[in-house]
Amino acid sequence: MTTYQESKGLLIDLDGTLYHGKQRIPGADILIRTLMERNIPYLFVTNNSSRTAEGVASHLNDLGIPAAPHEVCTSALAAAKYIAQESPGAAVAMLGEEGLRQALLEAGLHIVEDNPQFVVQGIDRSFTYEKLMKAVAWIREGAVYVLTNPDLLLPSDNGFLPGAGSLSASIQAASGVEPIVIGKPSGHLMTFATERLGISPSDATVVGDNMRTDITAGAQAGCQTILVLTGLTTPENLDKHIEAAGFKPDMICKDLYELKDWLCSCE
Repeated sequence: MTTYQESKGLLIDLDGTLYHGKQRIPGADILIRTLMERNIPYLFVTNNSSRTAEGVASHLNDLGIPAAPHEVCTSALAAAKYIAQESPGAAVAMLGEEGLRQALLEAGLHIVEDNPQFVVQGIDRSFTYEKLMKAVAWIREGAVYVLTNPDLLLPSDNGFLPGAGSLSASIQAASGVEPIVIGKPSGHLMTFATERLGISPSDATVVGDNMRTDITAGAQAGCQTILVLTGLTTPENLDKHIEAAGFKPDMICKDLYELKDWLCSCE
């Protein structure tokens, strides 16, 4: 891996990297404060489409991890930006929650109930058969189908719950159309984040705990990648996850303290 001196910003995953639900991962607060003190650019990058940037930042602050809304990139924000670039002011049918709604409106898009140009779908915990029926009809009639993120399961305090990808499976099966995927493991979200930082993907480094999502998305976008063994990937299953992904991250850190020490040594 090239040295951090050649990288101009970090794109940091959240769940599994900085916290587990309501539990801060050891060293997360120290890592972020060190980046702030040393003026190392970074953004928090998450597949979560349900929360607003303000909500994500609030959750981080509650865990003792300093964060501001402008430092947060969600799959909802990236999806809204993608649609707005493709068709400014487009009519969009939304299957999602407040984070997606706010992102679409802030991007100048119009949320409609009939004749949409786009159907954008994220996690929707009020998903119904009627919503499925309408979405399938719109897509079959020619609306472009955009999926915020393909996560099949979401971690929660009560175990794993069906994610946006599980809802999308039903829409794809009925419509016969595969969506444009924005979130990890697609590279769209990372490209959006690098644009926010004002750097090229090759100048960015993705930090995450998941080979299939975080590290694959970084590689897809052309970023450098650092895998931290703080969440899904552990020392015990590391080889299995690398084999399943078919490639290795540029660097592996056992925890956030090791990552912090390495970043400091590169200056």
